[in-house]
Amino acid sequence: RGCFQSEEEDEEEEEEEESLNPTQVKMSQIVMPCHSNHRQELSVGQLLKWMDSTACLSAERHAGSPCVTASMDDIHFEHTISVGQVVNIKAKVNRAFNTSMEVGIQVTCEDLFADRHWKVCHAYATFVTQRTSTGKKVILKPIVPQTQTEQVEYSVAAERRRVRMLHDDIIRDLLSLGSIQQGMDDSGLRYYLFIILHIFNSQVNTFGGQIMAWMVNVATIAASRLCQAHPTLRTIDMFTFRGPSQVGDRLLLRAIVNNAFKNSMEVGVRAEAYQEEGPNRHINSAFMNFEVLDKNGKPCTLPRIRPEPVVSHLKYIISRKQAEGPLSVPWDPRNQVYLSYNNVSALKMLAARNNWRLSSEKDKVRLYTLEEKSMLCVRVESEVDVPAHRAFGFLSELRNRTTWDTHYKECELIHRVDDEDFLYRVVTPSVPTKGEGMLQDFILLASKRKPCSSGDPYVIALRSVSLPTYPPTEQFNRGEVLCAGFTILESTNNTSLITYYNQASPEVLPYISTDIAGLSSSFYHTFCSCSQYLIKNRLMSDSDEKHQQNQTTSPERSSSESETERLSATLNSTQL
Repeated sequence: RGCFQSEEEDEEEEEEEESLNPTQVKMSQIVMPCHSNHRQELSVGQLLKWMDSTACLSAERHAGSPCVTASMDDIHFEHTISVGQVVNIKAKVNRAFNTSMEVGIQVTCEDLFADRHWKVCHAYATFVTQRTSTGKKVILKPIVPQTQTEQVEYSVAAERRRVRMLHDDIIRDLLSLGSIQQGMDDSGLRYYLFIILHIFNSQVNTFGGQIMAWMVNVATIAASRLCQAHPTLRTIDMFTFRGPSQVGDRLLLRAIVNNAFKNSMEVGVRAEAYQEEGPNRHINSAFMNFEVLDKNGKPCTLPRIRPEPVVSHLKYIISRKQAEGPLSVPWDPRNQVYLSYNNVSALKMLAARNNWRLSSEKDKVRLYTLEEKSMLCVRVESEVDVPAHRAFGFLSELRNRTTWDTHYKECELIHRVDDEDFLYRVVTPSVPTKGEGMLQDFILLASKRKPCSSGDPYVIALRSVSLPTYPPTEQFNRGEVLCAGFTILESTNNTSLITYYNQASPEVLPYISTDIAGLSSSFYHTFCSCSQYLIKNRLMSDSDEKHQQNQTTSPERSSSESETERLSATLNSTQL
């Protein structure tokens, strides 16, 4: 669930490597024939074992104690690796939580004779520490990011952790519905597979990379039986270890093609462990997508299969590039976890950029710009005499923004998804380039997050989504927001640093172009209005708290006086 970096970001990362991360581990392996498949390419199973080994060493270097694999996030394999080429694997701990940590893994390939390097894949694995011999938990020390790249990964790691926890619930629901079950294709050939493996090694727990490699092998056989060819693995949905497998266990792996599309198929894999006596224990599940390539390396058309009563769950792929489709993504409750993750992580990564340019400043309200290819990003920030948690509460209710932001004429709450995600329809003033007097409207997903730990900001992220129940109309120009929102960071003496970001789309650019050119200072007036709104609400909240304390400490006060104060409080809240 990470983002693939651009060439500019790769260059920055190379420069930042001068400050070596103490948890970083590198491994280089030359691909031998024994590591390859029928196409003389490195088998994915072998690559997963190397990736897991490297990441485990990085985790143990930070923890100072043995660690085990808890999960490995979605992996997209951009290129294959041939026999004779060198695999370079780099792993380092992005963030440590209480007893678990996220390790980032980057895999590149090197052709020694052509002097070429290229990226193969990027992955995130979660490792947990094993208890000591006395049964005591090992508490991890925090990671201190040193470079911009490390700061981005550190910030987004908290959001990825949240997605993993919700991902478990999704997979659990799918498995309860029987996503991996027996089935037949149109020719009547069974394409599920049962394999029993005896595990004997020197470790207490079975090596996680080995289990993942076996799961890939089983899935490959199931895919081959459907297409009657040699498939190529393109993506893997998250591996999550739900329990350990130990010495003496028997391992049962089952794979089935859930669905076949025009050029790809999804295979579900389930791993179970059991002893000679006792029930089977579910230890891992994953979904893998395969293609069959022709002689020119192009995907072939696959045979269709008879639909099962339960269709496999396909989620929104958050790693797709922004230029591949419209800015507004379709809203689907089944994809809420991934859309919300993408919303928050995009804002965090925009905030972590360090090449912002100060365009103007007035009374400590600063306007920054950032140009990236064809995209212009804007950042406005200032300190406000309001505690961060209160500013977060006031700003996270988007409907109140019409009271201080002239760009918000109307704001309607469409749907309250949960405590952290909301859908709004916002109406903004007309834009000269879009027709005289024609208002714009936006359908926005608002995702709010509290800090995961001290030093993290509060986040309110906004992006456009599309809803079938709210299609574009002739009365409004439908606008789109790619990435916008607030970060609120606690400062000293109950003040907070409030920063607003906007990755300006064509619909937003006319509102801010005069500010950027220095021809107006509407950004200053809008931010001052926001500051006044926050301070006013803070004072009203303080007044309400004192009022409640006075009522508690003075119960003998007259009923008429109390009634007058209650009426005054009611009028104040009504005015707000």
